[in-house]
Amino acid sequence: VQLAESGGGSVQAGGSLRLSCVVSGYTLSSYCMGWFRQASGKPREGVANIDMAGSTTYGESVNGRFTIYQDKDKNTLFLQMNSLKPEDTAMYFCAIFNACGRPLWFDDMDYWGEGTLVTISS
Repeated sequence: VQLAESGGGSVQAGGSLRLSCVVSGYTLSSYCMGWFRQASGKPREGVANIDMAGSTTYGESVNGRFTIYQDKDKNTLFLQMNSLKPEDTAMYFCAIFNACGRPLWFDDMDYWGEGTLVTISS
C-alpha cells in the first residue's frame, strides 16, 4: 500500500489549497481514510476522515473550512482547505485508519504517506 500526497505550498491567510492523496494497493471506501497534521512542537491533530458510507468527520479547528472527499475511480482522496489561517501551518499526511468513529481515530492508522507541507503566512 502506498499513499502519495501533493498540493501543499505557501499561501497567505484567507487563501485556499487543495491537497491530493493518490492511493495504490488499496481500494478507497474499503475502510476509513483521512488526513492528520503535525505542526512543529505540537501534538498530532486529526483533520478529517471519511468512512465506507461516505460519512465525514472534521476536527474542531477546521470544521466549516475544510472539506474531505474522494474520487473512487481515480483512487484519490482530497482535502479542500479554505479560509486558511496561520495556525493551519503543518505537515499534512494522508492515512488509512482503523476506525473513523473513535475519539482519537487519528492515532490508530495502518498506512500513511510522507506528507505535504502547508505554510500559511499572516
